[in-house]
Amino acid sequence: MKLYFHYCSFRFSNCYVLGADDRPDAVIIDPGGVDGQLLEYIEKNNLNLKAVLVTHDHNGHVHGLRTLLRIYQVEIFAINRSVLDTKATPVKDGDRIGIGPFTVEVISIPGHSADSAVYRIDRLLFTGDVLTTGLVGTTASAYGAATQINKLRSRLLSLPGDYMILPGHGPPSTLEAERRYNIGITRYNTTQTRKPTFRLSILKERNI
Repeated sequence: MKLYFHYCSFRFSNCYVLGADDRPDAVIIDPGGVDGQLLEYIEKNNLNLKAVLVTHDHNGHVHGLRTLLRIYQVEIFAINRSVLDTKATPVKDGDRIGIGPFTVEVISIPGHSADSAVYRIDRLLFTGDVLTTGLVGTTASAYGAATQINKLRSRLLSLPGDYMILPGHGPPSTLEAERRYNIGITRYNTTQTRKPTFRLSILKERNI
C-alpha cells in the first residue's frame, strides 16, 4: 500500500490518502482541507478515489468534503448517516467493509464525540482524535472520558504493538509507544491502581 500524508492548515489536521500497490484504487481519510497540493497528488498518480472514511464529524476533519465531492464521485463512510448534510453509508463497531482492494475494520470508540471511529486497514490505525501521539481525545464529561479509555484499552491496546497510529492531529506513532508513554493512558492506569488503596484506608479508619 502507498500512504500519502496531507497536512491541512485549517484546524491543523491530518488527511491521508491510501492507495493500492498494483491498481489505482484509493481511499481518503478525514478530508479536513482539500487544496491544490492534494488534488495534484491525486491527479498525477491517476488515483481512482473509491471512498471517504470519516473518523468523526468535526469541522477540522470534514471541511474539505464538499470540495472533494464537486470533483469526484466517492462513497462516504461514517458512524453518522450524514456528514455536512450529505448522505453517508453508516457503519458500526465491528463492521468489515470491502472497498476495492482494501478491507476496512470499523472500531467505534465514543467519548471525544459520539460518532468517533477508528479504521483499521492491515496494520494501520486511522484514529482521528481518540488517540494521538502522547494524548487521548478530549471529552465533555468524566463519563465520556471513562467510556473512551475503556474502549481504547479493550479494542485498541490489545492489538500487537507494531500497529501504526495515524492520528487526526500531530505525528504518527506506534501502538507500543502509546501503551508505554501516552500520558492519557498511563495517568488513567495510575489512577486506577491508586483508587482501591485509598478506599481501603477509609474503610480501615471507619472500622477503628
